[in-house]
Amino acid sequence: MAVTDSLSEKSHETEPRDPSAAEANNTPETNKLSPAPDGGLQAWLVAGGAAFIFFSALGYVNSFGVFQQYYMTHQLSDRPADSIAWIGSVSGFLQLGMGGVAGPLFDRYGATGITRPAALGLVVAIMLVSLCKEFWQFILAQGILTGAVMGFLIFPAMGSVSQYFDKKRGAALGLVIAGSSVGGVVFPIALSKMLHETSLGFGWTVRIMGFVMLPCLTFSCLTVKPRLPPRKTSFFITRAFKEPFFLILTLGLFFGFMGMFTPLFFIPAYAVSTGVDPTLASYLVAILNAGSTFGRIIPGILADKFGRLNVLAAAGISTGIVACCLSTVTSTGGLVVYSVAIGFTSGAILSGGSTAFSMTTKNPQELGAYMGMGMALSSIAALIGPPISGALVARYEGYLELSLFSGISCLASGFIVLIVKAITPEGIFGRT
Repeated sequence: MAVTDSLSEKSHETEPRDPSAAEANNTPETNKLSPAPDGGLQAWLVAGGAAFIFFSALGYVNSFGVFQQYYMTHQLSDRPADSIAWIGSVSGFLQLGMGGVAGPLFDRYGATGITRPAALGLVVAIMLVSLCKEFWQFILAQGILTGAVMGFLIFPAMGSVSQYFDKKRGAALGLVIAGSSVGGVVFPIALSKMLHETSLGFGWTVRIMGFVMLPCLTFSCLTVKPRLPPRKTSFFITRAFKEPFFLILTLGLFFGFMGMFTPLFFIPAYAVSTGVDPTLASYLVAILNAGSTFGRIIPGILADKFGRLNVLAAAGISTGIVACCLSTVTSTGGLVVYSVAIGFTSGAILSGGSTAFSMTTKNPQELGAYMGMGMALSSIAALIGPPISGALVARYEGYLELSLFSGISCLASGFIVLIVKAITPEGIFGRT
């Protein structure tokens, strides 16, 4: 392919898909912005700092399956599974939902004044979790406080990285979000070991997690910073809600989030119900997150080459197929293979959604707002998905209905993304 053709294809990937959005973004201020360097020491330091944020914040959240299984047999043994799942759901909802505020704040004020208080708040929240004994205490500390401060960490991180990368944005965000998968391997194994095989107890086990995060978040606070000056337009970009591309993409991510968190929350409990040892069952969360590490890096690279919407649609459909098969897996070996498979396929949904939202605007100063608002609307699904799954387990006393609910939700996500492709200038068969 000629160099000019390649450059033309790449330029299409960053153009807004809605004509009104293109006109709004075509301002003298936007045209004066320097192009993203797509590499260099500063860019990769920002990406490294963002990866440590995801390692600490989402790595901890991705360990909730271990907490779910532990709470069901210890502090909250008198509570049904769907009730306990609300702790993780509230956290997952707020960490994405706060993007509606954190994204525009980043666009207007940069990252430093947001990430540093949030990093301190996350460590404090984890220390408070270590003291919890009652359900309402877990909801406040592990659900509301932890989820809210995470939102003020992850969106400035993604916004900063997006300003430094354009043609390689999918790969860069994939590497950054893969930090959550690495954390999702480290934290579940450490939690399981300390909870089940030592005399540390719950309190000190959780506190140690906070101490592990402290140096990681310190590095992030020193390195994550925006490349561009803040925008001075309105706080919320209301025209986004008139753009079909943005609205339908948000709906697609809604169904993706509805289904993708279910295996992460319930696979340890399902494994225990089949006779697997609780310690080994907890390791399945780590195995799932190990699979999602590659599921976030490899599809991110492929997205830059073959189209960001193509990869996101494939992720939704493949995750739906795998999720529907959960209740058919009954052996330990099968559960290990299943965890790797669902981790790989679902890993591209979050990273793919982030890169897809970056296609909605040509102005890099608005990336934080578009990502934040889109993820905030989609995050409602993260709030209601796991409790619905828990209620299905309690109602039918099995996991078939849970797996079908998760799988059909993800399948719907993939097909809705294909509708998004259909309204782009390139069409459903284009490289978008």
